[in-house]
Amino acid sequence: MKKIHKLLVANRGEIALRVMRTAREMGIKTVAIYSEADRLAPHVKFADEAVCVGPPPSNQSYLLGDKIIQICKDLNVDAIHPGYGFLSENAAFCKKVTDAGIIFIGPSPESIEVMGDKLSSKHAVAKYNIPMVPGTPDAVTDREVAKQKSKDIGYPVLIKASAGGGGKGMRVVENEEEFDEQMDRAVSEAIASFGNGAVFVEKYITSPKHIEIQVLGDKHGNIVHLFERECSVQRRHQKVVEEAPSAVLTPEIRAAMGQCAVDVARACNYYGAGTVEFIVDEKLDFYFLEMNTRLQVEHPVTEQITGVDLVKEMILIAEGHPISFKQEELTINGHAVECRVCAEDPRNNFLPDVGTLTTYIRPQGNGVRVDDGMEQGMAIPIYYDPMIAKLITYGKDRNEAIDKMIRAIDEYQITGIQTTLPFCKFVLRHEAFLSGQFDTRFISLYYTPEVLDTAPDADEEAIAAALAAHLILHKKATPSQESTGGQLVKSQWKSNRTALR
Repeated sequence: MKKIHKLLVANRGEIALRVMRTAREMGIKTVAIYSEADRLAPHVKFADEAVCVGPPPSNQSYLLGDKIIQICKDLNVDAIHPGYGFLSENAAFCKKVTDAGIIFIGPSPESIEVMGDKLSSKHAVAKYNIPMVPGTPDAVTDREVAKQKSKDIGYPVLIKASAGGGGKGMRVVENEEEFDEQMDRAVSEAIASFGNGAVFVEKYITSPKHIEIQVLGDKHGNIVHLFERECSVQRRHQKVVEEAPSAVLTPEIRAAMGQCAVDVARACNYYGAGTVEFIVDEKLDFYFLEMNTRLQVEHPVTEQITGVDLVKEMILIAEGHPISFKQEELTINGHAVECRVCAEDPRNNFLPDVGTLTTYIRPQGNGVRVDDGMEQGMAIPIYYDPMIAKLITYGKDRNEAIDKMIRAIDEYQITGIQTTLPFCKFVLRHEAFLSGQFDTRFISLYYTPEVLDTAPDADEEAIAAALAAHLILHKKATPSQESTGGQLVKSQWKSNRTALR
């Protein structure tokens, strides 16, 4: 076993801070890397050491694997934690790190490579009898054969990029007449996004729930699962609201999915933290989708219901320790919900919004956790993912976790940009979500921008008070304005309600 004394986090923002906090608790020194756009970011200030890796664009900074490895050598760094995104699922980078004698806190390059391609991952797990969505076993090389397969399994079908993710290179085909057009689009997107035009065809599940299982493996062959996360509320195939556990799984289905997830991990000799994703249909039949060979954005909800620090386990596993608990020792305690707070305008097709966090005050209180990497006064960089923070609440049951989340959203004060918070509040109040009877079509079925303007305004007074405090704090109110009291505040709130809600 090799003890880690100094750890470099090859990432930025909230996940960099998240990893560093656990490292500090473990007595491990931390090194931050940052682009010129992140020079004053909290993760840079928090680390014991920090090094600028280049200009703002990620391909000139956070994606410079060789430069990051050289920094590790210069600073006598023992290990790299990649977080998620950037280089976290780059098998070549992982191999370079290990070849340089540095510990990669994650799986082996072989595991990343096998599970990084949807077709190779399906082949790898085939011997374990994992349920698969009917479709082509390999990449499409003959369109006529693919068309015949589509006819056999029945339309609609889904054309998917083999190396894909995030909804890129993915096209729904409703009938044979549009097959060629959608195939051309999928291949074109796949080449543009991943440099790989390989696609395959599978049956399109018309009412799919997206449920994933958290797994942990060590270098001694032990693999456990830490139950499921419900991730069906999505825009552009990317998650917005997540929770653990699912509101609809029975103990029997949960156990079966957990065992399948463990088998998927075993199929590639997996160690570290990973997530096995499943599509679940309206009958609660489940099918293997893919494996993400890294820590997930939504990992906090699993930590809340299990009491396990996943980052700490990842570090211990990387040092060579066995997993610190057994499967039978894990139980689900309570319920957790996560909302992604993104700089996006839910009234304008969730397009990214840019600007400055004029006001940024986090919610607090029992059962509320905020993972973020921003501070009041900071500008939102245009170069990276627009997520500002993850807001997580925990309760003794699902209702309590949802109630806490609504309260926390009301308490979260953000001005200067639009965020996804109003949309998240809409989701949490919707009957489909409350009943658990929702799927990945939630937005298309239930959401239009107008619903945010007709939402109940019971919290108007609290928002007006927050704006009043903001105006006084920044000395923007004149004596004559102050004399009008709440009337001024309310009128200004009316023009700023989208920013404050």
